[in-house]
Amino acid sequence: MKILFIYPNSGSQTGFNYGVSQMIANLEQAGHHSDFMHLCEDIAPLPEKEELLKQVAESNPDIIGFSVVTTQWELTKKVASWCKESIDIPLICGGIHATVAGKEVLKTGLFNYIMVGECDEAIVDFLDKLSSNIDVSSLANVGLMLDGKIKINPVRPLPQLDNMPQKNYKKLHFQEIIDAKNGWVGLMASRGCPFNCSYCFNHVMVKRYQNDLKCSLTKLGYIRHHSVEQVVTEIKYLEDNYKNIKMYIFDDDLFIFDKQFVYDFSKEYKKTSKIPFVVNGHVGLFDDDRSKALSNANCKIVKFGVESGSEKIRKQVMHRYTSNKQIIDAISLVHKYKMHSSCFIMFGLPHETISDAMETVILMSQTLPSRFRWTYFYPFPGTEAHTISIEGGFVDEEKIGSLMNFTDSSPLNFSREQNLFLKKLGRILPWFVNAYSTLEVASFYKEKVEEILEMDEDEWQKVSPTLHEMDKKYSKEFEKQNKLHYAVKYNPFMGVLTPSIDVF
Repeated sequence: MKILFIYPNSGSQTGFNYGVSQMIANLEQAGHHSDFMHLCEDIAPLPEKEELLKQVAESNPDIIGFSVVTTQWELTKKVASWCKESIDIPLICGGIHATVAGKEVLKTGLFNYIMVGECDEAIVDFLDKLSSNIDVSSLANVGLMLDGKIKINPVRPLPQLDNMPQKNYKKLHFQEIIDAKNGWVGLMASRGCPFNCSYCFNHVMVKRYQNDLKCSLTKLGYIRHHSVEQVVTEIKYLEDNYKNIKMYIFDDDLFIFDKQFVYDFSKEYKKTSKIPFVVNGHVGLFDDDRSKALSNANCKIVKFGVESGSEKIRKQVMHRYTSNKQIIDAISLVHKYKMHSSCFIMFGLPHETISDAMETVILMSQTLPSRFRWTYFYPFPGTEAHTISIEGGFVDEEKIGSLMNFTDSSPLNFSREQNLFLKKLGRILPWFVNAYSTLEVASFYKEKVEEILEMDEDEWQKVSPTLHEMDKKYSKEFEKQNKLHYAVKYNPFMGVLTPSIDVF
């Protein structure tokens, strides 16, 4: 049987779909066939209806599968409707959106089936039975409309990573993705996270699996690793088959969780590759030993999910129970071993005030990470943070359906004053961090920030489009003077401490 996977990835950062690449490998091992369509402007212009249907016809699949995140749902519905009205084959929807909003997906009538949870093995079982005309209505991980009623079956036990073949890169046109991402190549050495952050899908997944399997968290085994040997073999394959790889990014939720894995991987990686890499850390687990091991293996950037500088917001809204001191200490450890630190931060959280948001600005100005990346908070359906947002009356229902990313604007609605303030932060955050820092440039940026804060909506709309060009101009001048400052670099939502050692 042949499945065409469609991955809507428009208006946001170019993604590599780890789940689909693994499913394709599993399906091909089982004798099925696959094609892949990546709907991303950075890869190729988005096809209009006629062109897309032509590409589908050329693939000639027996079934079409969509892999969907919530922000791509509107595009997904449009493309699925084109397919539904033109091609008489089943459509299936998977991905995190199908898992957290499966009933809503099925109610559209666009999809014959949904698949929920981790479906690496379930998709093989599903196609095996479908190709043999065996009833799939009771198959684990599958949902459908049955006799006019929604039926979503329990999930099966989580797949074990060591049992699966290497991901299929060829079908995902991997060289195009490498080129679109300027040589930054994503990898995953593990799945799962031990924490229970209110805004993340992990707690939704854990709850779903525990309820369906009726098991404890320990028995569930949510955190799983590929073996070091598997990871190293995959890296060797990539370097033998693809060009222009400049940096590996380990997109594991928490690469550093298993200390022994960090040691073993670092030792083997040093023997395997000269390409630098990036990992996700956690300020509550990061220590001197881990930092030293990663540095010795050519790790260049350690990323931390700081999210908010307000300990109150982190605890009460986000369920993150780390202190600002732990954040400061972890960043210091990264710098101790000559690596770059990177912080993820969010604005526009439910119950966040302007004062809370400024605490995030001030924390960044005090810790001076090598870079920070910011987004607006997005309330994913099914998460506790979504419930908090709805119950607090913060969600702008009209806006949330149109957003395709987390960086353009906030889907939450606050006071007029706070809404405008969030627009200003989201547009030119590095200026705010500079202004509240002890850097030599602070007074210059303080003046600029004060001018911005005094602007009303009309004045802001006129000035906002010009700020990134102004930022480049100011940054160029300060670089000539060798004065440290944050500037917008690499994308519109990243601030980088400049001038500094370039790891690229």
